Amino acid sequence: MAGVKYDKMSNKMYFWNENRPKQESEESSDYYLKYDQQKPENLIPKAQEKCTKYGVEDQEDSSQRGGWNNQLDFLFSCISLSVGLGNVWRFPYLCYKNGGGAFLVTYSIAMLFCGIPMFFQEVAIGQYLGAGGMTFVGQLCPIFKGVGYATMTIVFLLDVYYCIIIAWTLFYLISTFAVLPELPWSNCDNRWNTKDCFDNFSISNTNKTILRKSTSPVEEYFDHKVLGISTGIEDIGGLQWALFACLVIGWILIYAIIRKGLHQSGKIIWFSAIFPYVVLLILLARAVTLEGAGDGLLYYITPRWEELLSPVPWMDGATQIFFAYSIGCGALPALGSYNKFHHNCYKDAVITCIINTFTSLLAGCVTFSILGHIALEHDAGVGDVVKNGPGLVFLTYPEVVLKLPGAPLWAGIFFMMLIVSDAPKDNF
Repeated sequence: MAGVKYDKMSNKMYFWNENRPKQESEESSDYYLKYDQQKPENLIPKAQEKCTKYGVEDQEDSSQRGGWNNQLDFLFSCISLSVGLGNVWRFPYLCYKNGGGAFLVTYSIAMLFCGIPMFFQEVAIGQYLGAGGMTFVGQLCPIFKGVGYATMTIVFLLDVYYCIIIAWTLFYLISTFAVLPELPWSNCDNRWNTKDCFDNFSISNTNKTILRKSTSPVEEYFDHKVLGISTGIEDIGGLQWALFACLVIGWILIYAIIRKGLHQSGKIIWFSAIFPYVVLLILLARAVTLEGAGDGLLYYITPRWEELLSPVPWMDGATQIFFAYSIGCGALPALGSYNKFHHNCYKDAVITCIINTFTSLLAGCVTFSILGHIALEHDAGVGDVVKNGPGLVFLTYPEVVLKLPGAPLWAGIFFMMLIVSDAPKDNF
């Protein structure tokens, strides 16, 4: 005698045989039954159809949606999604802004009570319903079906933003090999440099006032060559055709990665998840040996506890968790929907969140080591050379590759790392 149960939330019907032996193993059981939607009266043995542990999964729908080829594909996809520019530039800046070690306190609390639970919740709902970010809210509560469309609108805007960062990165990557054996931002002898450019900082031989007012060739390359910043709103300037070409290449690159479906991009996801750590560890080994790196690291970890009395560190800690973990953008339910129904996504969620936080701390060490070195060269405080936004990546890291032997090679590797770190966020 068979039992039948319809689950409204997952929109699935489950069948079981009430006469099933208690000791029967899952692998050898032929008592699980599947419902034939065309002929409700037909009950088909498990030997003829694929079904889940407690119920039934529509084989046709499952084959149409696809799934991960390997259980680790999902874990590395989550890592690729959550690790990116939010770890490289946003976390170090917020840590500096909100009191160093004091911000780590608010960040850790937000991770434990908001980040990990909500990360797991979104993945689990997507896995249970087998639905992506646009439809799962409507299945939970039909009256809020529009939330899914609003989420996709936000994701579209984020994709546009991230693809612009990819365009900047592609511009740097191509320029790296344009004037070999040097790098275009290594000196002030270029047409885009100004009279304030100073490329040989020597505190003992140079007036300190001049040092404070001067700009480095790295900074001028980013402002004047890459972005083409005009003198003011009255000077609109022209279209940056080189950047436009890089933007088109970026969108083509994204399409090439996901054209066969997200679950078919396993090997690319593995590479994009592992490669950034190799580059960051190499840059860390060089950055911490730079003169002045200790001052930067001390500034990074020194807490200003009075900052905890202000609401700003608490808000920034929570927003950084949501931004870095990609919570609320619909990507996590989409990733979870490709899992098998009984996959242990809780373990993957905890591992991903821990790795994400470790990446932020690692990138902070690299960034503040470089900033300490730049501050020493400019005879300024570390707080005076930190800038917010994606510009921090293109000002500090190009500076440290100049200190490495074979600078063009390392510059190319670094900007390739940024591309493979940002592309997965656009894909999701």
